[in-house]
Amino acid sequence: MQVASAKDKNPILSNIGFYGVIQEIWDLDYQKFTIPVFRCDWVDSTSGLVVDELGFTLVDLSKIGHRNDQFVLASQVKQVFFVDDPMHRGWSVVLSMPNREYNDVIGDDVLGDVRIKCEPFTIGMPNVDTFDEVVGELGSQNIRDGCEDIWIE
Repeated sequence: MQVASAKDKNPILSNIGFYGVIQEIWDLDYQKFTIPVFRCDWVDSTSGLVVDELGFTLVDLSKIGHRNDQFVLASQVKQVFFVDDPMHRGWSVVLSMPNREYNDVIGDDVLGDVRIKCEPFTIGMPNVDTFDEVVGELGSQNIRDGCEDIWIE
Protein backbone atom coordinates (compact mmCIF):
# COMPACT_ATOMS: atom_id res chain seq x y z
CA MET A 1 0.00 0.00 0.00
CA GLN A 2 1.36 3.41 -0.92
CA VAL A 3 0.89 6.06 1.76
CA ALA A 4 2.15 9.63 1.31
CA SER A 5 2.12 10.50 5.02
CA ALA A 6 0.49 9.56 8.33
CA LYS A 7 -2.38 11.94 7.47
CA ASP A 8 -2.99 10.36 4.06
CA LYS A 9 -6.74 9.66 3.74
CA ASN A 10 -6.42 8.11 0.28
CA PRO A 11 -3.90 5.21 0.35
CA ILE A 12 -3.38 3.49 -2.99
CA LEU A 13 -3.07 -0.28 -3.48
CA SER A 14 -0.59 -1.21 -6.21
CA ASN A 15 2.42 -3.37 -6.96
CA ILE A 16 5.60 -1.42 -6.31
CA GLY A 17 8.87 -2.84 -7.60
CA PHE A 18 12.19 -1.90 -6.07
CA TYR A 19 15.49 -3.24 -7.38
CA GLY A 20 18.66 -3.51 -5.38
CA VAL A 21 21.72 -5.49 -4.40
CA ILE A 22 21.98 -7.24 -1.02
CA GLN A 23 24.88 -5.86 1.03
CA GLU A 24 24.30 -7.67 4.34
CA ILE A 25 22.04 -10.43 5.65
CA TRP A 26 20.91 -10.01 9.25
CA ASP A 27 19.14 -12.64 11.35
CA LEU A 28 17.02 -10.92 14.01
CA ASP A 29 16.93 -13.34 16.93
CA TYR A 30 13.86 -13.09 19.18
CA GLN A 31 14.83 -16.29 21.06
CA LYS A 32 11.60 -18.12 20.13
CA PHE A 33 11.96 -17.30 16.42
CA THR A 34 14.30 -15.53 14.04
CA ILE A 35 13.54 -13.18 11.15
CA PRO A 36 15.99 -12.84 8.23
CA VAL A 37 16.42 -9.24 7.02
CA PHE A 38 18.41 -7.90 4.05
CA ARG A 39 20.26 -4.58 4.01
CA CYS A 40 20.30 -3.47 0.39
CA ASP A 41 21.61 -0.75 -1.85
CA TRP A 42 18.42 0.20 -3.70
CA VAL A 43 18.38 1.58 -7.23
CA ASP A 44 16.96 5.11 -7.41
CA SER A 45 13.52 4.53 -8.94
CA THR A 46 13.39 7.97 -10.62
CA SER A 47 16.76 8.19 -12.38
CA GLY A 48 18.05 4.61 -12.30
CA LEU A 49 15.06 2.66 -13.63
CA VAL A 50 13.74 2.48 -17.22
CA VAL A 51 11.42 0.13 -19.11
CA ASP A 52 12.44 -0.13 -22.79
CA GLU A 53 10.20 -0.48 -25.86
CA LEU A 54 10.27 -4.31 -25.67
CA GLY A 55 9.16 -4.32 -22.03
CA PHE A 56 12.55 -5.11 -20.48
CA THR A 57 13.33 -3.39 -17.19
CA LEU A 58 16.74 -1.70 -17.17
CA VAL A 59 18.47 -0.47 -14.00
CA ASP A 60 21.58 1.60 -13.36
CA LEU A 61 23.10 -0.04 -10.28
CA SER A 62 25.38 2.97 -9.68
CA LYS A 63 22.41 5.26 -8.95
CA ILE A 64 21.62 4.48 -5.31
CA GLY A 65 18.45 5.79 -3.72
CA HIS A 66 16.21 5.18 -0.69
CA ARG A 67 19.18 5.53 1.69
CA ASN A 68 16.88 6.06 4.69
CA ASP A 69 15.06 2.74 4.15
CA GLN A 70 17.69 0.10 3.36
CA PHE A 71 16.16 -2.93 5.08
CA VAL A 72 13.62 -5.43 3.79
CA LEU A 73 12.23 -8.68 5.16
CA ALA A 74 13.55 -11.71 3.29
CA SER A 75 9.94 -12.86 2.79
CA GLN A 76 9.20 -9.68 0.80
CA VAL A 77 11.80 -10.15 -1.93
CA LYS A 78 12.08 -12.05 -5.18
CA GLN A 79 15.39 -13.11 -6.69
CA VAL A 80 16.38 -11.47 -9.98
CA PHE A 81 19.53 -11.38 -12.09
CA PHE A 82 21.16 -8.26 -13.46
CA VAL A 83 22.71 -8.78 -16.91
CA ASP A 84 24.88 -6.03 -18.41
CA ASP A 85 23.14 -4.41 -21.39
CA PRO A 86 25.60 -4.26 -24.32
CA MET A 87 23.56 -1.51 -26.01
CA HIS A 88 23.45 0.85 -23.02
CA ARG A 89 26.74 1.17 -21.10
CA GLY A 90 26.22 1.19 -17.32
CA TRP A 91 22.70 -0.25 -17.48
CA SER A 92 21.66 -3.81 -16.61
CA VAL A 93 18.66 -5.83 -17.75
CA VAL A 94 16.54 -7.30 -14.94
CA LEU A 95 15.75 -10.99 -15.47
CA SER A 96 13.34 -12.73 -13.10
CA MET A 97 13.63 -16.29 -11.90
CA PRO A 98 10.87 -18.70 -12.96
CA ASN A 99 8.29 -19.63 -10.35
CA ARG A 100 9.10 -22.90 -8.64
CA GLU A 101 5.61 -24.30 -9.01
CA TYR A 102 5.72 -27.86 -10.26
CA ASN A 103 2.57 -29.28 -11.83
CA ASP A 104 1.96 -32.93 -12.57
CA VAL A 105 0.85 -33.09 -16.22
CA ILE A 106 -0.96 -36.45 -15.88
CA GLY A 107 -3.26 -35.63 -12.97
CA ASP A 108 -2.51 -37.56 -9.78
CA ASP A 109 0.01 -39.94 -11.36
CA VAL A 110 3.26 -39.36 -9.44
CA LEU A 111 5.23 -41.01 -12.26
CA GLY A 112 3.90 -38.55 -14.84
CA ASP A 113 5.91 -35.89 -16.60
CA VAL A 114 6.61 -32.74 -14.63
CA ARG A 115 6.71 -29.32 -16.22
CA ILE A 116 7.90 -26.08 -14.70
CA LYS A 117 5.75 -22.97 -15.12
CA CYS A 118 8.04 -20.21 -16.26
CA GLU A 119 7.13 -16.55 -16.61
CA PRO A 120 8.51 -14.91 -19.74
CA PHE A 121 11.22 -12.27 -19.38
CA THR A 122 8.96 -9.74 -21.05
CA ILE A 123 5.36 -9.60 -22.19
CA GLY A 124 5.98 -7.69 -25.44
CA MET A 125 8.31 -10.09 -27.27
CA PRO A 126 7.29 -10.83 -30.88
CA ASN A 127 6.34 -14.42 -31.77
CA VAL A 128 8.61 -16.21 -34.23
CA ASP A 129 7.23 -19.29 -35.98
CA THR A 130 10.05 -21.61 -37.02
CA PHE A 131 8.14 -24.83 -37.57
CA ASP A 132 5.17 -25.79 -39.68
CA GLU A 133 2.79 -28.27 -38.08
CA VAL A 134 2.04 -31.33 -40.17
CA VAL A 135 -0.69 -33.66 -38.99
CA GLY A 136 -0.25 -37.22 -40.26
CA GLU A 137 -1.28 -40.72 -39.34
CA LEU A 138 1.07 -40.72 -36.33
CA GLY A 139 -0.39 -37.50 -34.86
CA SER A 140 1.30 -34.11 -34.71
CA GLN A 141 4.75 -33.88 -36.29
CA ASN A 142 7.03 -30.93 -36.96
CA ILE A 143 9.17 -30.29 -40.05
CA ARG A 144 11.49 -27.40 -40.95
CA ASP A 145 11.99 -26.23 -44.53
CA GLY A 146 15.38 -25.38 -46.05
CA CYS A 147 17.41 -28.29 -44.68
CA GLU A 148 17.58 -32.06 -44.87
CA ASP A 149 14.34 -33.59 -43.59
CA ILE A 150 14.34 -34.85 -40.01
CA TRP A 151 11.07 -36.32 -38.73
CA ILE A 152 10.31 -35.99 -35.04
CA GLU A 153 7.47 -37.92 -33.49
